[in-house]
Amino acid sequence: MIKWMKYRFVYLGISLFFLIVGAYGVIKWGLKLGVDFTGGAVVEYKFENSFSTEEINKKLSEKGFSVNSIQKAGIDNYLFKFPPLEREDKDKILLVLEEILSSDVEELRFENVGPSIGPELIKKTVVAMLLSTIVILLWVALQFKSFKFGASAILAMLHDSLILIGSFSILGHFFGAEVDFLFVTALLTTLSFSVHDTIVVYDRIREYQKKEGGDLKVLADRAISETMVRSLNNSFTILFMLIALILLGGSTVKWFSVALLIGTVAGTYSSPFVAVSLLVSFDELGRKLKGKKILFDFFKSRK
Repeated sequence: MIKWMKYRFVYLGISLFFLIVGAYGVIKWGLKLGVDFTGGAVVEYKFENSFSTEEINKKLSEKGFSVNSIQKAGIDNYLFKFPPLEREDKDKILLVLEEILSSDVEELRFENVGPSIGPELIKKTVVAMLLSTIVILLWVALQFKSFKFGASAILAMLHDSLILIGSFSILGHFFGAEVDFLFVTALLTTLSFSVHDTIVVYDRIREYQKKEGGDLKVLADRAISETMVRSLNNSFTILFMLIALILLGGSTVKWFSVALLIGTVAGTYSSPFVAVSLLVSFDELGRKLKGKKILFDFFKSRK
């Protein structure tokens, strides 16, 4: 049997590295908010000639027009997202594009949209997530009759969320990935997937504790070994589908699929290697503190 928990500090160190990289990205670059958060103009164009999005961005910026993102929406169609535009500005942009490309550009759609995710909705979402986290913490602690089970599961869930947020900060800076309504959906889905996978390993540990008892570290090694193939098979079926969506699904679902892919990988890793590692570490810490307390009480009674 593989002694997984022998290297638990290595697993936690790997997680800490990615968390620090993600935190650096968020602090330095922030998140590239999409139209769902900021509002703006959405214009779809049909082009006759191919072009470089970097060149278009540069030329439009020189003319005083800021472009939030450019996404491919078909064979010759592209979706441009701007800050809110007046119709006069929209017509000027069309002329600039035709001048840059030296060909006709057909405007297929234009609309100014307000932020569909306002401050009030964000506040309610955060409150709902906090309440859900507390309920999950209490429920897992109750079912496994130990607070350290619940705390480890919640920390692993938080780990997956922060990894996803940090990743999109970096992807937003280098590749223009936006945080929109679909990203929020992927984030919530990741939370659910993370806890679900963690419970599977925890349940096997609880089963061995009832039947055999013994050192939690040994039981954890056995539980991970017996659930690892099941977890990988489950995750790979999801990963294959998400990779297909990223490659073939088009720009509309591309970053949503990427967010789910990152969340799935993080959740698959965190369930055995973060949640269980934290559980074993908390258990060892608790026994050490208990041993010190007994020793302290012994010397106190001798006085």
